[in-house]
Amino acid sequence: MLSYAFRLALRGFRRNTVLTALMVLAVAMGIAAAMTMLTVLHNLAGNPLPQRSAVLFHPQIDPRPADLPGARRAPPDNLTYIDALNLYHLDQAGQRALMSANWLPLRSTVAGSPLRMETTRATTRGFFPMFDVPFQYGAPWSEQDDTRRAQVVVISQMLNDTLFGGADSVGRELIIATKLFRIVGVIKPWNPQPHFWDLDDGAYGPAAQIYLPFFTWLHLPADFGWGPMDCWGDNPGAGTHNPKAAQCTWAQYWVQLNTPVQVRTYRDLLLRYSQQQHALGRFQRAPNVRLDDVMQWLNYKHVVPVIVRMQTWIAFGVFVICLLNAVGLLLAKFLRRGGEIGVRRALGARKRDVFAQCVIESALIGLLGGVVGLPLVWLGLWLIRQQPVSYAATVQISPLLLLYALLLAAVATLLAGIWPAWRAARIAPALVVKSL
Repeated sequence: MLSYAFRLALRGFRRNTVLTALMVLAVAMGIAAAMTMLTVLHNLAGNPLPQRSAVLFHPQIDPRPADLPGARRAPPDNLTYIDALNLYHLDQAGQRALMSANWLPLRSTVAGSPLRMETTRATTRGFFPMFDVPFQYGAPWSEQDDTRRAQVVVISQMLNDTLFGGADSVGRELIIATKLFRIVGVIKPWNPQPHFWDLDDGAYGPAAQIYLPFFTWLHLPADFGWGPMDCWGDNPGAGTHNPKAAQCTWAQYWVQLNTPVQVRTYRDLLLRYSQQQHALGRFQRAPNVRLDDVMQWLNYKHVVPVIVRMQTWIAFGVFVICLLNAVGLLLAKFLRRGGEIGVRRALGARKRDVFAQCVIESALIGLLGGVVGLPLVWLGLWLIRQQPVSYAATVQISPLLLLYALLLAAVATLLAGIWPAWRAARIAPALVVKSL
């Protein structure tokens, strides 16, 4: 019986072609608007490192003065140099990464090679295994390289392609900020979005091109700075020439904690450290700590732009309006075929047979609208990628989202067609036949 209703629904497509085309277009426009913005939201709000995010944690403590004007209740996002160094050495048994970022000049050792400014990530060795960074050539530097301030560097595949034509460059040398550095590794393309480990430089954007040992980087010429700083007191620019200034937070710090027990133990360590610093007079505030994993940290920082969430709601509002229009058009389409439906009823068709035919026709219209809407989704995403916003280049659609678009279009239009189908099924055959 369903196959017969399906054939009748297909036959109904060839009647009232203008109404059918309008409904398909309405569904296509609605699904394109909704799925375009849902794709953007999915890309921006997704888990940037799903295989590691549950075990990576961001410690925060509060070294600010008690009477700091306008200070929020939450502790600063970053650490002062002395606190970062203390915490780094307090937990030597676990994986941890101390880091910051800036731009540094570099060139190859070939005579006459051009000077170029590149984004730099200064970090400790733990960064690479903690964040699951893949290597094409070589490996990270060693713990001993961190300790003895070795002049070694890991570079990106893009930079390696530019400088060395994609060849294995391990052992080659680069001049970075007037110092000679030896290449120990080349990483494969790696750029999780958003950049949860460093939101100071923007949550979305290109990956760093060079990675230097943190303590080596810290002692490079001061002309290039040490990344964004937040200082308080009488000298808000104290960190400009002295990254070790006690009143400036700037160092980012992440730790790996594999079990809930380790998380509780580390939170207790942060509390004890804060209490100790309070007792020594360094901290004026009562212990105020946070310890968030990756997704908690992103939610706390409200990384997804508010405008994107608002546009997503608006897009789904447009989809609902398109569905309401489809309801009206479906009702007009079905009621216009009242004579045909009345004759079918008079010949023995049941209400549920008519209802099934109309609902199937609604679902087919939705499915066709979804198919027509897919190129519009691609067009919408292409237009977004042309926008001058930091997250534009990260917006990509997945085959799974395309499947969701088709299912959403079919199911939503099926549901929208229930009332028109119910109205059509209640047409009295006697009245219709009498009027023929």
